[in-house]
Amino acid sequence: MGNGGAAAVGRGPGAERGPGTALWPGLLAVGAATAAALGVHALVPALGAATTGVVLGAAAANLGLVRERMRPGAAFAAHRLLRAAIVLLGFQLAVPHLAALGLGGLAVVVVTVAVTFTGTLLLGRALGVRPVRALLVATGFSICGASAVAAVKEVTGADEEDTAVAVALVTLCGSLAILLLPALRGPLGLDPVAFGHWVGASVQDVGQTVATAERVPGALTWAVVVKLSRVVLLAPLVAAVALAGRRRGTAGTGRRPPPVPLFVVGFLAATAAGSTGWLPAVALETARAAQEVLLVAALVGLGTGIHLPTLRRTGGRAVLLGLGAWALVAGVSWAGVRLLGA
Repeated sequence: MGNGGAAAVGRGPGAERGPGTALWPGLLAVGAATAAALGVHALVPALGAATTGVVLGAAAANLGLVRERMRPGAAFAAHRLLRAAIVLLGFQLAVPHLAALGLGGLAVVVVTVAVTFTGTLLLGRALGVRPVRALLVATGFSICGASAVAAVKEVTGADEEDTAVAVALVTLCGSLAILLLPALRGPLGLDPVAFGHWVGASVQDVGQTVATAERVPGALTWAVVVKLSRVVLLAPLVAAVALAGRRRGTAGTGRRPPPVPLFVVGFLAATAAGSTGWLPAVALETARAAQEVLLVAALVGLGTGIHLPTLRRTGGRAVLLGLGAWALVAGVSWAGVRLLGA
């Protein structure tokens, strides 16, 4: 559909203005939906801006509000802005802080990510969920929610519906965690520090991690450190998925993607820059805010490619997969915190 829009621009009277002109109708529509999603989240924090963005994009597409001339801009947001958001995520990491976890804490993180990722893939196979959708769900639950889903989407053959399902599941379960995990702290025998480790190792999104840990005094700092240590693993995971795809080649084209995608290199460079301590706090806060806005805009763009009848036919098994992945990441991380004394 994007090619058709580009061709139409090339034939029209405004073709001399260049191909970039074709992006503006879609980008303006995406911007309006992004502002609406962020506004909804500000008014109702339980409604994540990422999921709201996907829903608004899908609603517009399925109600016939996305015109052909808007599709190039929506596609630009879904791919280019998405990669920029992933790069900016790197500025939120501070690698030297990971040393504070100690070997026990790092072991909990690595084991939780590995078991959740592998176990979710196996569960997806048992449930008959198509592999690329299971891969996105596995990445979102094991690493960092919507950002991880979006990053892996860029190096796989996942479509907008795969992405929307995975984002919705990690957002739903992460939101439920804000309510459920603090209530479980006492029965599970976790002091505030251990609870912080558990939250950081099990909750999907960074914002959801903060919201959950804030409910228990003394847990927040540890939850954030553990959570960001999981985010560090995003780069090697995406690189591994890209390398696996490179060995297989791009289906139907014979092309091979680059060994390490450029946006992953940018993510690592941003992580290195953010870890030096040289950047002022205002710059890091600006990068964080920009990352949130760009991610929501990208997910609005992805939402415009969702076909709801297809989603209804295939979503039930994915919901079971998401619930299973949530139980897996919570159970493994809790066991690790208790056994390793993290």
